[in-house]
Amino acid sequence: MSTAPKPQAAGQDPVKVDPKHYKVELENEQVRVLRVNYGAHEKSEMHSHPDSVAIFQNDTHCRFTFPDGITEEHRFRAGETLFTPAGSHLPENLSSQPIDLILVELKR
Repeated sequence: MSTAPKPQAAGQDPVKVDPKHYKVELENEQVRVLRVNYGAHEKSEMHSHPDSVAIFQNDTHCRFTFPDGITEEHRFRAGETLFTPAGSHLPENLSSQPIDLILVELKR
């Protein structure tokens, strides 16, 4: 999850474009909570999130490709929490282990 702001494209809801990896756990007027799971070496589709908070459930090694073609590689530790500004990206699991995280999308 990049900390750099990226342009957010409308209509790229991860739950709609990639339901294999994104499941809504809770939604109300203030937040939408997603459970995110990628198997080893799995890749998503380009999608967007509003400002969000990611809580990593296990150690993670991933790459994010942005609409402009720029990529960023990241490693996160189990229990790490990260604020991510609104934007679009295409995530990819670079590890032979699954990625599990909770993503709290902020609506206000």
